[in-house]
Amino acid sequence: MLIHPQFDPVAIHLGPLAVHWYGLMYLLGFALFLTMGKYRLKNGNDVLTVPQLDDMLMYGAVGVVVGGRLGEVLFYQPGYYFSHPLEIFMVWKGGMSFHGGFLGVLIAVAIYGRKVGRGFWQLTDFVAPLVPLGLAAGRVGNFINGELWGRVASPDLPWAMLFPQARMEDIAEAQQSADLMNMLMQYGGLLRHPSQLYEFALEGIVLFGALWIYSAKPRATGKVSALFLIGYGLARFISEYFRNPDAGIFGKSDVISMGQWLSLPMIVIGVALFVFFGRRKQG
Repeated sequence: MLIHPQFDPVAIHLGPLAVHWYGLMYLLGFALFLTMGKYRLKNGNDVLTVPQLDDMLMYGAVGVVVGGRLGEVLFYQPGYYFSHPLEIFMVWKGGMSFHGGFLGVLIAVAIYGRKVGRGFWQLTDFVAPLVPLGLAAGRVGNFINGELWGRVASPDLPWAMLFPQARMEDIAEAQQSADLMNMLMQYGGLLRHPSQLYEFALEGIVLFGALWIYSAKPRATGKVSALFLIGYGLARFISEYFRNPDAGIFGKSDVISMGQWLSLPMIVIGVALFVFFGRRKQG
C-alpha cells in the first residue's frame, strides 16, 4: 500500500504571494510548448515564424484559462458557480476542464490564424503534437494537489494508494458495501488507483509519442489534428474507468462519466475527419 505524500500545494511563498504547484505546472506546459515548437520550426516546419509562435502561445494561454474555467462551470458545477459567481474568477483555487480549455484553444487558434493568414487545420496540425506534454504537466499538478483521485482499487494492486484527502468520500462510499467498510477499517481509508498518473502516461507521454512520430512525415492537412482527437478521446475514455467519476451536468455515474461523455464526440469527429482528410492529397 502506498500513501499519497500530501504535498504542500504552495511551492513558493514570496511574502504575501503564494506560488502554487498547479500554476507552475501550467508554466511548465507553456515552456514545453515553446521549446518543442521552436524545435519543429528549426527542423523543416515553416508554418510559423518564431515570433508568431510566441504570439500564438499568448492567444492559446488565454483560451486555455478562459475556456478551461468556463468548461468547469458549465459542464461540471453550474449550480455551485451560479450560486457563487465571484468564485468563477478564482482560478487559483483549482477547477479547470480540459474539454472547455480545448474549445478555448480552438477559438484562439482560429482567431490567430485569421490574423496571420494561416489556415485553421494547418495551425492545429502544428499545435497538436505540442499539447500532450502540457497535459502531462497538468496531471502532475493534479497528483501533487491530491485531487481527482481514482476509483477504489484492490489491496493486491502494488501501487494502490491511500489518499487522506479523500477521507469524507471514503466514508460515504464505504457505507455502500461491507467489503469497502472492511477496507476502510483495516487501512484507515479506501485504497484507490492513482489515476492522475495513469492520465499522465496515456494523455501525456503515450499521446505525445504517437503524434510526434506520426507528424514527423508529411501528412494530408488535418490528419494530425484528427489523430489528436482520436488519441486524446480514447486515452481519456480509458483512464476515466480508473478515475473517480465527477458529478457533471448528467449526474454522477459509475457506468459512463462526464469525462467520457465529453470524450465520445472527440473520438467520433476525429475518426470522421481522419477519413475525410485521408482522401485529400498530402500537404
